[in-house]
Amino acid sequence: MDMRNLRVIVLAAERKGAVNPLAARFGTSHKCLIPLHRQPLIAHVLETLLAHPKVGSIVISIEQEAIAAVRTALPLPGPDQPEISFASAADSIADSVILAAQGHHGPLLITTADNALLQPGSVDAVCSALLVHDVAVAMARREAVLAAHPEGQRRFYRFRDDRYSNCNLYGLAGNTALGAAEIFRGGGQFARNAGRIVEAFGLLNLVLLRTRLVTLSAGLGRISRRFGLSIAPVILDDGSQAIDVDNDRTYTIVHQLLELRSRPAPPPPCREAA
Repeated sequence: MDMRNLRVIVLAAERKGAVNPLAARFGTSHKCLIPLHRQPLIAHVLETLLAHPKVGSIVISIEQEAIAAVRTALPLPGPDQPEISFASAADSIADSVILAAQGHHGPLLITTADNALLQPGSVDAVCSALLVHDVAVAMARREAVLAAHPEGQRRFYRFRDDRYSNCNLYGLAGNTALGAAEIFRGGGQFARNAGRIVEAFGLLNLVLLRTRLVTLSAGLGRISRRFGLSIAPVILDDGSQAIDVDNDRTYTIVHQLLELRSRPAPPPPCREAA
């Protein structure tokens, strides 16, 4: 598989009929446009993607009426950097992904516009998993997330082997794996709607996951058989990858972490001459 043909889909739309509190606070139409660390929120994830050598194209999925505003907020790509285009967001995340993938026949990476702390190594880790799996799901262990910031994430999925947080980073090996986008149908709110879990994963899988009787790998293995695809977890060592901008608390935390990243590294200690 040629990973230099990677298309990244950046989900930037708002929930239909809902006003995002952060967007309202900053007077913007979309959360992806709020200012964060001297630039619009979406610019942070785009800067990482534009500089990555495996990324061949970037598609931003957003409502048609917001494209003009987002276009003005984009970082200017260099001459050898990937093209940025837009796709109209659909009523569900699943359909938005399918629309944004149209015309592409290589691997896909899916992330969100609020994933401001995304690191190149995370993209590499998911791409490596796609060499042997149909679908890759980036996760971070609770210990790693809390090490990145003790208040960075408060919700973790409990499995038999550990507690994990989702990193809003998914990989699909190609068009045949687009069936996995059905996992996100209905807005991806499976944790709040047991009926959607039953429909997607089956009653047995729901019972096992709810009672924490399986490890993360075993749980995704059951889902793999349900979809007829090889779905693998990618465990990231950098716990900051599970911290995105969801509310006022995480906005402040992400701003702090970006500030720390932007500081120059301290010089090595001087050694006294013998």
